[in-house]
Amino acid sequence: MNRHFLLLALALMMIFQGVTHGQIQKPTKWKVELSDKKAKVGDKIDVVFKATIEPTWHLYSNDFDPELGPILISFDFKANSSYEKIGKVKPINPHKHYDEIWEGEVSYFENSAELRQTILVKELPLKISGTFEFQTCSDQTGMCVMGDEEFDLSIQGTAKTTATKKEEVKAEPTKEVETVKETAVVKEDKKENKELAQTKPATKKSESKEKDSLITLFLISFLSGLAAIFTPCVFPMIPMTVSFFMHSDENKAKAKFNAFFYGFSIIAIYTIIGTLVAIIFGANFANFLSTHWIPNVFFFLIFMVFAASFFGMFEITMPNWIVNKSVSNEDKGGLMGAFFMAFTLVLVSFSCTGPIVGAILVASAGGEVLMPIVGMLGFSIAFALPFTLFAIFPSWLNNMPKSGGWLNSVKVVLGFIEVALGLKFLSIADQTYHWGILDREVYLAIWIVTFTLMGFYLLGKLKFSHDSDLPYVSVPRLLLSLVTFAFVVYMIPGMFGAPLKALSGYIPPQATHDFDLGKMISENSGGGHSSAEAHTAKYSDFLHLPHGLKGYFDYEEGMAAAKKANKPVFIDFTGHGCVNCREMEANVWSDPAVFQRLREDYIIIALYVDDKMKLPEEEWVVSEYDGKTKKTLGKKNADFQITRYEVNAQPYYCLLDTDGNDLVTPRAYDLDINAFVEFLEKGKENFRKQQL
Repeated sequence: MNRHFLLLALALMMIFQGVTHGQIQKPTKWKVELSDKKAKVGDKIDVVFKATIEPTWHLYSNDFDPELGPILISFDFKANSSYEKIGKVKPINPHKHYDEIWEGEVSYFENSAELRQTILVKELPLKISGTFEFQTCSDQTGMCVMGDEEFDLSIQGTAKTTATKKEEVKAEPTKEVETVKETAVVKEDKKENKELAQTKPATKKSESKEKDSLITLFLISFLSGLAAIFTPCVFPMIPMTVSFFMHSDENKAKAKFNAFFYGFSIIAIYTIIGTLVAIIFGANFANFLSTHWIPNVFFFLIFMVFAASFFGMFEITMPNWIVNKSVSNEDKGGLMGAFFMAFTLVLVSFSCTGPIVGAILVASAGGEVLMPIVGMLGFSIAFALPFTLFAIFPSWLNNMPKSGGWLNSVKVVLGFIEVALGLKFLSIADQTYHWGILDREVYLAIWIVTFTLMGFYLLGKLKFSHDSDLPYVSVPRLLLSLVTFAFVVYMIPGMFGAPLKALSGYIPPQATHDFDLGKMISENSGGGHSSAEAHTAKYSDFLHLPHGLKGYFDYEEGMAAAKKANKPVFIDFTGHGCVNCREMEANVWSDPAVFQRLREDYIIIALYVDDKMKLPEEEWVVSEYDGKTKKTLGKKNADFQITRYEVNAQPYYCLLDTDGNDLVTPRAYDLDINAFVEFLEKGKENFRKQQL
């Protein structure tokens, strides 16, 4: 009995393994239909493309810059005399979002999609057919899969109509198509599961990343709240607050309760401000804020105004009548008095906290709806904490540092930080609209100068109007200046093309850098094989490898070069719209140990699966997988990957010998540099063993 049970269990495991290794992903189902199935000659009707998208997947639309990277939906209508297209295919209410990875606004659908092409019926019977291509991406695994479908619609009838006899019109049934071409083999093995992830969605963050971004915003806002305490408008008010609660005739327990309520009131006031921002603007307006040049330039100017205020050029204050009205209500005592005391603090300290609060609201307004609320909550908790604690434990006041010129220094340092952060908004507008005024080296130059001046200020070499004399440099100022100058030194190599990975999300992309010394040296070194050979490689006029590496973009040509050089082959299944491919190249390929092995030990063949270049007819291939003819470079490469490896997710890396045999198990997206080095070393070792 146990033996039979064991055999049955093994059989089920083998079946399950086979299923999981060959599972076909179909995240998108399409339905193509006509808006009017009884149209007559001269009528304008729509060809309606409807998609049902599985949860946690999204489909890219067709109304954003195709140069950004993600693959747009593209339609190819077969010419027919029975109709005429009017305009282009229009997406219906797609989501729009500025994506920092692609440095531009992308458009996508979730759950469902609808696109329409208006046509003019010129004659009957009406015959409409064609194909369309699309890209669907998972928000959980990061996998992106390409798909292409055909459609064939018609309306039967006669070309002539009379007033007495209605034209007989027959519409073919609505045709439903499934994304048969979206074939991604999902392997259940934990290692393979990691490898099969392709691109992290360019337009959306996963739930875990959303949570991380909220936590990060909360922590930054909390630290900002602590920094606001050490400003000239706020710090001296702490003893005044304590005396307000301690001098009252109420017992100590009641006074401490009022102090708690006072702190809660501060938190409530700021959080209400964040909530109002979230309600007024909402998620849709957040997309506008994060992509359009007008709000981004406006925010940049706001940050510069805040910085000027911190530098002492002027003060931003609340109108006196508002402050006086709040102060007059403090005398009511009890909870009401505590609330108005908190409200007065918020108003009076506005000249110092206003720029900080404004910066948090501006930075968070372009993200999720919760962000302004979370930002204000973090700021207010930190801001209220010392007032509440000192009111409850007044004896702690004896250990407080005395007010002085150092408080203005805090404001000035915050002013330098406002200048640096404000550039991000101008950079977004510059990249989105391709103005070219804030290239990477210009951006870095401004940051280097800004933080250099900040370092000199901390050392007392730079003085502003409200600063006191600095007879000597304190230890905290010295340590802060060391950190600042160290940051400046870190940024300097970036002026010559160093990647500066720690700042990759804050500075313009490497592609905008004009003088890349590393790339120039790599190009002059020949990239591991002759420069002439690399420059004459097929498709090298429009396809390139990162970091100045040299290689091939055609499988047959690359294999011929490998035989000639007697080197193993590194196959890189990649795509223009593959975020994870760029991430691997930036974080793994750039590592010296990986870069050296790729350049010296392998012939690199990069096969782009989404390239649209049409092949000459003699290079067309008929797929063994679906029997269709592949007429573009991308489809040919994608079919090669699917047919040979039963996988269509990118990046996907394979190591081959000169006869095209696999040397090791292929790998995919994995940022473990040591594992990738081991992968390359094992392939090279197995190749050497074959030569013995």
